Amino acid sequence: MKLVTAIIKPFKLDEVRQALSDMGTQGITVTEVKGFGRQKGHTELYRGAEYIVDFLPKIKIEAAVADERVALVIEAIEQSARTGKIGDGKIFVTALEQVVRIRTGENGVEAL
Repeated sequence: MKLVTAIIKPFKLDEVRQALSDMGTQGITVTEVKGFGRQKGHTELYRGAEYIVDFLPKIKIEAAVADERVALVIEAIEQSARTGKIGDGKIFVTALEQVVRIRTGENGVEAL
């Protein structure tokens, strides 16, 4: 099992959610986050004063998936989140040692 974590632009959330749903991904967790990579923020003007926005709003999507579905999930996220511009985001894949469904006590892939 793997945990696929994607950091994407906020306006791409619906497209990514739909792509994952269409391919049968059962559940995802979505968190509003802030951060920066190569974009390094930008300068804005507010009430005549200029200030630097260091952290940009992003969306973090997490999905626990079986090993054999990881490549499909990555491809779905990549295709639906891509704009071709800087700041499209990143996808991280980490190993999951154990998953337990609290309600039933199911373990492993059955808990997904």
